[in-house]
Amino acid sequence: MRLLRHALIPLLAAGWLAAPAAAQDRVQVTAGEPGDIAVTVYRDPARGEGDAMDREWPQGFAMITETRQVTLPPGRSQLRFVGVAEGMVAVTAIVTGLPGGTIEQNQDANLLSPASLVDGTLGNRVRITRTNPATGEQVASSAIIRTQANGGIVLQMDEGFEAVRCSGVPEKLVFDQLPQGLVPQPVFSVDTMSPEGGTYTVQLTYLAWGFDWEASYVLTVPEGGQGSELPFKLLSWLTIVNDNGQSFPDAQLMAVAGTLNVESDYEDLAEPPTAPPLQLTCYPIGNTAAGSPYAQYDRRYRAGYAGVPPPPPPPPPPAPAMIPVARNAADNEVIVTGAKMVASEEDLGDLKLYRVPEPVTVAAQSSKQVLFLDKDAVSGTLMYQLDCLPEDDSRGFTFADRRIEVENVERLGLGASLPDGEVLIYESTSYGDLLVGSDRVRDYATGQDVEILAGSSTQVSGQCTATRPHDHRKPKKWAKKRLTLRNANPQPVRVRVQLAWSGQWDVRGLRGTRVKDGFIVYELDVPANGTRTLDWRTRPSVID
Repeated sequence: MRLLRHALIPLLAAGWLAAPAAAQDRVQVTAGEPGDIAVTVYRDPARGEGDAMDREWPQGFAMITETRQVTLPPGRSQLRFVGVAEGMVAVTAIVTGLPGGTIEQNQDANLLSPASLVDGTLGNRVRITRTNPATGEQVASSAIIRTQANGGIVLQMDEGFEAVRCSGVPEKLVFDQLPQGLVPQPVFSVDTMSPEGGTYTVQLTYLAWGFDWEASYVLTVPEGGQGSELPFKLLSWLTIVNDNGQSFPDAQLMAVAGTLNVESDYEDLAEPPTAPPLQLTCYPIGNTAAGSPYAQYDRRYRAGYAGVPPPPPPPPPPAPAMIPVARNAADNEVIVTGAKMVASEEDLGDLKLYRVPEPVTVAAQSSKQVLFLDKDAVSGTLMYQLDCLPEDDSRGFTFADRRIEVENVERLGLGASLPDGEVLIYESTSYGDLLVGSDRVRDYATGQDVEILAGSSTQVSGQCTATRPHDHRKPKKWAKKRLTLRNANPQPVRVRVQLAWSGQWDVRGLRGTRVKDGFIVYELDVPANGTRTLDWRTRPSVID
């Protein structure tokens, strides 16, 4: 679909827009411009938990619903919907509101482009206008296109055969008509029957490839936020990407979160219209400074002039006239809605739907960000975490991980579903908010415990020691472990220690252990600028 992003070159400056419609054996009717538009974006179903969205090649999809006015003549006619998404999955299209229903449907596959215009006019006459380099006078003459646009355009003129754009002066081709089958925008058409004819309101609904979305979070902790109780602010955005070449103005925008069961491959089912690029090659190739690009001339040069270094290789040929995958500055524009417009959360079965309250434009090949969560006072906990597992031998002090934890309930200031996305963590300082860490969170439902990794701490550390290592020859004998914790902060901290895998090891000697995320864990407070030492015993749970 990226071939559809070309700007027509001056070769098409005039003439093609006046092309007459091809004769049809039935009446063709073009539906009016879309009125009410709804765009519901679904995430890439193959994207794994924690994987970032690919903004350069989005692989999600959207359900698009358009309402249009149509005027049908009596009898059978072909109704054309111009300007549908180029990533349209035609087999999913449904048209409602037609008095005679749908007899058959088709998707036009050939988009107008410089190359398709030349190829469609092969063997036919065009007008070429050239500028006299001496007088500046423009002279028009008739010519016949004799080659396809896959490496150059050769014209047959009264004077002989010439290659376009090899004269060094301005040239312009004018096409008197549009070749049959070419359309400037993607078109979806249906055949229908209206016994009496009339004006109707119809609705077209279809799935389209080339969309995706993800959540982005900004978490800000107050200055000096090092205590166990940690209030913070949470700001969240929905970032929605439309990779199609079509815009959807004033649309009702929605995004669906959750794991959707998708059996069909919409990328393969989508058949985007083709718009081949135009490549112009002029002769002769090469120049005396760079030498010939042909290998036999280079070999002759080296053989005849031994001892003289060969000229540098010629530069690579120019790339085809197509838009690269990487977007330009205009394509990378991020459209941010007003901070007052916050997307609302709704239940959609086991999924979550986020609805933008006001119509917005989902622009072609662009990203849009919509605010959906703005919490000023969330009560969380700052937890430090260390491992001291049975297989860990004596080692030096290691730094603890900092984890921000909160129960996702309203009484603690949250109470909202959190879609998968990246979290940037800032800390307020006298110099402004400074970035202190980042993490990715999975989908969290309301009521779940949310955990965000905020990087490692240089103030809290621990030394894990095996005071009596495990003896594999005597598996029933208890091994002894010791953990020495240090806290260099001016306030006490809460530390969670992962002791062993649950179900594989037994732990004795510590009261208040519990199982979390498959580990036996123990939590304790370490005083400000102080140390704590833990001792416990372990042995395998299953002994043969």
